[in-house]
Amino acid sequence: MKKIILPLLAISFVWACTSDNKEKKVAHVITAENDTLTYRYDSIKVVSNNVVKPEVNREADTANALVRYPVFENDSLNNYIKSQVFHYFGDEEVPTAFDDIAASFIRGYNDFYIENPGTAQWWYLLIDIKVIRQLHNYVAMKYVHSDYAGGAHGNTIISYINFNPKTNKAVTLDSLILPEKKAELLKIGERIFRSNEKISATEPLDKRYFFTNGKFSLPKSYYVSDKGLVFLYNAYEIKSYAEGTTELVIPFSELSGIAKPQTILTPSE
Repeated sequence: MKKIILPLLAISFVWACTSDNKEKKVAHVITAENDTLTYRYDSIKVVSNNVVKPEVNREADTANALVRYPVFENDSLNNYIKSQVFHYFGDEEVPTAFDDIAASFIRGYNDFYIENPGTAQWWYLLIDIKVIRQLHNYVAMKYVHSDYAGGAHGNTIISYINFNPKTNKAVTLDSLILPEKKAELLKIGERIFRSNEKISATEPLDKRYFFTNGKFSLPKSYYVSDKGLVFLYNAYEIKSYAEGTTELVIPFSELSGIAKPQTILTPSE
C-alpha cells in the first residue's frame, strides 16, 4: 500500500503504512489438492498528531488505530467480513469502510484531547483478522478487537468468522448441529469443561464462574479446527479479567450423532 495523506483528514491525523504491514503482500496460492481461495492481507493505520505529555519513564505517545484484514478473491466473503466488523459498532454510527472505523476513532481522541489539555492519556484501537483454517468449503478467521479509550485497562474481544466459500454463506452453529441434539451438545460441553477445570460433576458453577444463574452455557465464539469444535469464552464472560480467555474443545469423536451429516464436523461421511 502506498503512503497516502487524505486532504480532508490531514489536519487531524495521518494515514500511514508502516513496516509491520509487510504481511499484506503475502498471497496464498490456490492448490489443486484443497482448492482453497487466494488471499492477501491489507491494513490501514491512522495516527493522531496530538502527542500526549509523557509520564515518568515513558516516551511521548499518541492515539493510533490499526485495522488488518484479509482480502479474498471472493467478494461475498469480503463483504461478509466487513459486515461482521461493522456490526460491532451497532446502529448509531454504522461505518461503510474500514477507513471510516479508524478515522472515527482518531476523531474521537482528538476531541478528547482538546477537551482535556495536557492529558497523559492515549488511546488505541486494533482490529486484527487472521485466517486460521482454510478448506475448500470452509474458511475460519480469528477476529481480535482490542481498544482503550479511558478506564482502568483496555478491552479485548475475540470472535471467529466462519464462512463457506462454495455456498457463499456463513457457517452457523445451527448449520452444523442437529436441532434435536443441542441439549446433548450442551451436556458434552459441560462435561469437558468440568474436566478441564478440574471440578466435579456436581460442584455448583456459581461459586467460581459467571454463568447466568449458575447454569452452564456455551459461548457464541466458535470455529472448527482440525481437532473438533472449538469454543472460546472471552475475558469477563465466565471468569475475571485477570484470568483471561477460556478455550473449550469438543473433539470430533464426541460429535458423532450430534453433528449434521455432510458438514465439516463429519468429514468422513
